[in-house]
Amino acid sequence: MKYEVEIINIGPLSKELLADGNLVIFDKCPNEALMEISVMHTRGEIKGAIEVGDRVTLGSFIYQITAIGEEALHTLKELGHCTFRFDGADVVDLPGQIALKGDKVPELQVGNIICIE
Repeated sequence: MKYEVEIINIGPLSKELLADGNLVIFDKCPNEALMEISVMHTRGEIKGAIEVGDRVTLGSFIYQITAIGEEALHTLKELGHCTFRFDGADVVDLPGQIALKGDKVPELQVGNIICIE
């Protein structure tokens, strides 16, 4: 287990972003506007090198990491923040993104676990 947290709040506008293939997560959200588009989670600690090929579990949905932006792991460590992009790309568009490959975007609820291994 490299990273594991529990979802504690789902912003009211986060489902719109998710429908477009993006999931924004935070444990420390810098402002109210970002909270509305984000999934908030408990504080976590990175316990190993997160790499392309690792498995990400979001609730009951499983994905594989296909690309990691140059800032994504830093912001995940400091703010519990990244943007999961469900496109399976081998290159990300933004430095804070982690691209994932899987069957479909997840259906999330409070209490679900986010796990990277």
